[in-house]
Amino acid sequence: MIDSPAARPLGPSGISAAFGKSIGGHWKLFLAEGAILVVLGILAVLAPFLAGVAATIFIGWLFLFAGVSGLIFSYQSRTAPGFWWALLSSAVALLAGIALLWSPLAGLFTLTVVLIAYFIVDGVLTILLGLEHRRELTDRWQWIVVNGVIDLVLAAILISGLPGSVLWALGLLVGIDLIFGGASIISLALAARKAAA
Repeated sequence: MIDSPAARPLGPSGISAAFGKSIGGHWKLFLAEGAILVVLGILAVLAPFLAGVAATIFIGWLFLFAGVSGLIFSYQSRTAPGFWWALLSSAVALLAGIALLWSPLAGLFTLTVVLIAYFIVDGVLTILLGLEHRRELTDRWQWIVVNGVIDLVLAAILISGLPGSVLWALGLLVGIDLIFGGASIISLALAARKAAA
């Protein structure tokens, strides 16, 4: 039996060929999606407070939906083990959603504090991860450490700017994420167009 990439459709080259063919046929849609994300990201960077409030409201609706659906599913499976824990978890999600929707500005402050905590914990853990990989990644481990240091610097910037940083932090980071996400989709679309040509 011949073992070639064509004979292995689930092998790396088979998957990448199928993926490339699929994207190549729809590269314009991917290009449009990437452009929309970049534009939304730029708008979020230009108006970070509004973007932060919008993100808080969106997260509020997600929690509200998760809480309501969780309560329904929990009630329908009330004889299952862990019913009370699932019910409590759903109630907490529901209350979090209501709180974020009731007072988006307070929610914006809370989400910024959570973001600060995330940057601190992730920064420390990423630095430790980089130091752990000194032997295996002799010429690359410094980048992991730098990533962790950047997280700690971002946390310090947000902490030093409190309470004013609440007004721009979440929206700015959402905007930056949208810009980079859109740019990566645009580059994927352009590469797919080139491959399809």
